Amino acid sequence: MKHERFIYHSYEITADGFSFRFTMDEYEFTPQWKCDIPETDDLMLHELVFNLGLVELISYWKSACPPIVEVRCGSLDDWQINWWKKLYLNGLGEFFYINNITPADDFMTIIPTQQHRPKLTVNYPLSTINCLTPVGGGKDSIVTLELLKEYHENNHCYIIGNIQRAYDTAKTAGYSDDRIIRVSRTIDPVLLELNKKGYLNGHTPFSAIVAFSSLVFAYITGKKYIVLSNESSANEGNTDSGVNHQYSKSTEFERDFREYVSRISPDLPEYFSLLRPLNELQITERFVQFPKYFPIFQSCNAGTKTNTWCRKCAKCLYVYIMLAAFLDDETLISIFGENLLENPELSDILTALKNPDYDKPFECVGTREEVNTALDMISGKPNYPRPGLLDCFNDDNFVPKELIKLLKG
Repeated sequence: MKHERFIYHSYEITADGFSFRFTMDEYEFTPQWKCDIPETDDLMLHELVFNLGLVELISYWKSACPPIVEVRCGSLDDWQINWWKKLYLNGLGEFFYINNITPADDFMTIIPTQQHRPKLTVNYPLSTINCLTPVGGGKDSIVTLELLKEYHENNHCYIIGNIQRAYDTAKTAGYSDDRIIRVSRTIDPVLLELNKKGYLNGHTPFSAIVAFSSLVFAYITGKKYIVLSNESSANEGNTDSGVNHQYSKSTEFERDFREYVSRISPDLPEYFSLLRPLNELQITERFVQFPKYFPIFQSCNAGTKTNTWCRKCAKCLYVYIMLAAFLDDETLISIFGENLLENPELSDILTALKNPDYDKPFECVGTREEVNTALDMISGKPNYPRPGLLDCFNDDNFVPKELIKLLKG
């Protein structure tokens, strides 16, 4: 499993998508993205796809963590190199933690073929509010779509993979097929074979892939904004050492990514999370106002392929708790099929969700304060007083002034 060098050889843009070529000694990886791309020699598009390859290769590099990453198909300056090393270090925090790896300061060296970056310009106007909204099919992206409904006619939804809940969400929100961008991302089977042989595996910063790929498609479609649905709760880590499963959903990553994009060109689409001023409890309070989504929304990672709630994982239990603070038992059971708080097999997960003496489950779940407040609301029904968490507003956000009004209405 010892490999000294990982090489990013090339990327290719064709009419039906783009692909990347990486090698690690005798192993070659060629991940594919399938989507409709206009025929163009646009240098900016090439730069954005090149950068998508830099985040895509994380999934392959982590299999052996070679100390040298050689980039042969594009330019990176010193600032960018340090940016990528920070993303690797923090975005793979859970991966290092689970695999008992303590990365040193020099855990990897990125060597680009060239450091001089070309001056690139954006060739479309950005006068009106038009948005690209990544949609996963959970309650957060649903709230974002509903908040943006007055700009509906100018917006597109963006979906990675054949995720039925995401497609159903976009359709329910009123988006026609011609305004839903669906792309297919294929993992090279060589990586899966290496995992079977004992090569390392684990969590990668998927939201960073969403960020870089949404930038590509926002640019292609001439969008002004890329509107994420990451809440303030994503900033809380999972362990005492600061490992954060949701690092690439955090305010810190959002700030870093915005600076990275602005250095490519200040005129590129602006990336921000509309829900950053809110916490999970506030988002849930808004979500329950839209019961038309109850039969179709779904957040369970284990149930993605079957479009079901597995009812055994931390994500299922967490979402159940959030909703139970606002909904009656009959409605909850119609969504989940059972009362998850009465399932004794979930008691250890419940403890980890609410007790800071334990590692928080490595899932996209809210803070201990939010979980415990929701549990208090459940036990205190129907006369529990409105908790202060429902009236918070996090000012550490990048929501444009012209859209902040949507959150305060």
